[in-house]
Amino acid sequence: MTDRVLRIGNASGFYGDRFSAVREQLHDGELHILTGDYLAELTMLILGRDRLKDPSLGYARTFVRQLEDCLGLAVERGVKIVTNAGGLNPAGLAAALRALAGKLGLDVRVAHVEGDDLRHRAGELGFGEPLTANAYLGAWGIAECLRAGADVVVTGRVTDASLVVGPAAAHFGWSRTDWDALAGATVAGHVLECGTQATGGNFAFFADLADLRKPGFPIAEVAADGSSVITKHEGAGGAVTVDTVTAQLLYEIAEPAYLGPDVTTRFDTIQLEQAGPDRVRIHGVTGAPPPEQLKVCLNRLGGFRNATTFVLCGLDVQRKADLVRAQLEQAIGGQGLTWTLARTDRADADTEETASALLHATIKDTDPKRVKAFSRSAIELALASYPGFHVTAPPSDGTPFGVYSAAYVDRSAVTQVAVLPDGSRVEVEEPVGQQLAESWSDSGPAPFGRHEPTRRGPLGRIAGARSGDKGGDANLGVWVRSEPAYRWLFHHLTVERLQELLPECAELTVERHALPNLRAVNFVIRGLLGDGVASATRFDPQAKALGEWLRARVVDVPEVLW
Repeated sequence: MTDRVLRIGNASGFYGDRFSAVREQLHDGELHILTGDYLAELTMLILGRDRLKDPSLGYARTFVRQLEDCLGLAVERGVKIVTNAGGLNPAGLAAALRALAGKLGLDVRVAHVEGDDLRHRAGELGFGEPLTANAYLGAWGIAECLRAGADVVVTGRVTDASLVVGPAAAHFGWSRTDWDALAGATVAGHVLECGTQATGGNFAFFADLADLRKPGFPIAEVAADGSSVITKHEGAGGAVTVDTVTAQLLYEIAEPAYLGPDVTTRFDTIQLEQAGPDRVRIHGVTGAPPPEQLKVCLNRLGGFRNATTFVLCGLDVQRKADLVRAQLEQAIGGQGLTWTLARTDRADADTEETASALLHATIKDTDPKRVKAFSRSAIELALASYPGFHVTAPPSDGTPFGVYSAAYVDRSAVTQVAVLPDGSRVEVEEPVGQQLAESWSDSGPAPFGRHEPTRRGPLGRIAGARSGDKGGDANLGVWVRSEPAYRWLFHHLTVERLQELLPECAELTVERHALPNLRAVNFVIRGLLGDGVASATRFDPQAKALGEWLRARVVDVPEVLW
């Protein structure tokens, strides 16, 4: 079978994605492997809190319900399933799936991968006392399980792309030093990992697509050299184009050398071409040895948080905001309070809603009593504050929040173990990592004609963008669809210009990386999201719409590019 392409589908981009996707992917066309990505930094915190309540939990329970509906179909169609839904308890999920198979009368060989959970060694490794501590494992435990005949492979915290790399490595017999093949599969995995974002979901030029009511989930046809074709089942909604794939490639990345536990993938070598309707070929990707250390996701309980939103209608909006802020801070003190005034109001508005601004108040504190007092104190102002006082919803008693941080450990400190369908345990050999020599540059094409006549308009009329979060940092990738436009974008959208267009970034460290093969530049904005989504008080805590804000900013663009 090694001369065949391996058709790998995705049915989940996050814990809470479309429940029916597993059945759709299994039923609507041919697949060899079905993957599901359920984990994110925030998800690890959620699962950690689940495990505090019940040590037998810590995995994505939705996945069990999905397979209760679809495991028989997977067996019938001969599709193997690989997922990181095991979260903090892959052994627990594997046991639940064996029990499910028994209840359904199915002969299913279940294996799992463990070794990522370092919480019991946190003190020894210098991590303190986190709620969760999980190293990002790679593909080789998955490959070991599949080579042993597993029908379902459950993992904990492996990198999202490794869900694709592992099956491809097992199928084609790749070695741990087949860097280019591993890098190509990593790129395919990165495209698949967020589900329908590859088929038109969250797409900047969504208005160009014919039918986005229910985008189909993506499929990668991976070849023996690591190249791939991204597609979807025939008849599924959405579209697969060079632009939709480019958008996903720019999601949550940093420098062009994309570091993973299996391989360092050079995103600046990616080549894309439209290979037919809903078919995009990815080729030319080069790889190098992975880094010497593995990344570790740490989550800690940071305290408690609460929030409310005051509605300020009509005249004197700023004075109303100043009054209620002074009143609440006098009542409970200003420590831990964050205020954001969103001027959504319009002058001489013809509806009450469009005459109103929103004042968001958030409190974070280690004392749950003070966080609860925030609610009482806010509501006690109802008859004693600005005219027209009301809130969008009554505040609650507060909820716990987490703090994310990243750490790094030597590979020798982590032992990846494949627990095979027969229960035997195999210690997985790790690839040899090495220190990365930074060799990329931000050099680019010749400048666009400086004296071309220009026209003012939103940047997004010629440029797409995709943004997201990595802990407390945000990334923002911007791409255009022609070489002349890239020449203009490269020289116009500098770090300094980005900070002018997005003033929230003006005082932060911003890095820019060029990806000429994608006609793109990628920005990494350090610290925009504080301690990560679980504790962020920013209006858009995961920076999902940061790119759309940038696209809405008005700039001078050469007329010939419109």
